[in-house]
Amino acid sequence: MTYNIAVAGKGGVGKTSLTGLLIDTLVKQKKDPILVVDADANCNLYEVLGSEEPETIGHIREVANMTEKNGDSFPGGMTKAQFLQWQLSMILEEGDGYDMLVMGRSEGEGCYCFVNGILKQQVQKISDHYKYVITDNEAGMEHISRKLTKHVDTLILVSDCAKRSIQAVARIRDLAKEMNLSVGKIGLIVNKAPNGELSNGVKEEIEKYGLDLFGVVPSDELIYEYDSEGIPLVKLPADSKSRVALEKIIETLDLP
Repeated sequence: MTYNIAVAGKGGVGKTSLTGLLIDTLVKQKKDPILVVDADANCNLYEVLGSEEPETIGHIREVANMTEKNGDSFPGGMTKAQFLQWQLSMILEEGDGYDMLVMGRSEGEGCYCFVNGILKQQVQKISDHYKYVITDNEAGMEHISRKLTKHVDTLILVSDCAKRSIQAVARIRDLAKEMNLSVGKIGLIVNKAPNGELSNGVKEEIEKYGLDLFGVVPSDELIYEYDSEGIPLVKLPADSKSRVALEKIIETLDLP
């Protein structure tokens, strides 16, 4: 059975960095193959993983709609659905122990309901071939709400130590419940904590909103250095603060 992990949080908290390190840790633990879905509007998970900039599903939607709108034929006499299926297989970026799909955004006019339906069907179909599906979401969780995956086993909420960041992940948690999404465990990782410690104010805020704390990741100067130099974070040494802390959290999640 495929195990689905979704990661969400407001911008700037290091959510994508932790998602990349989570993927890399699972690959190193031989828990592959993994399907990575970058559903964040920023679409920069590939940089964290050290992959080439991939094509996006958003672009596929644009091409399919424009082809139909202009009255043009799809290549090889394909139907619109066949064209979408073919293009989806073409943009699946192969990495070391994982394959990656980047959602991107649709910018053109017109209805995308049919296109989104076909792509959703195909993503669900291919996800069955992976041990894990890990989705990096934006705060609005647009793609989870569209039921891109049938079920989320673990929803990881990422915040930093700011109160407004804790409040933001609480709203995401509540949004998931309001939408009646099929979610198993929901918990919080507080990132960029000074010396890996939470202040009393942050602890009170977590308790106030009834958030389940998965763990704390300390501020890591190496992440700043690597990001500044454009070095993929998956190349962080095994003893880096963020790696060590995240690996301990992963152990507590009891992943299959």
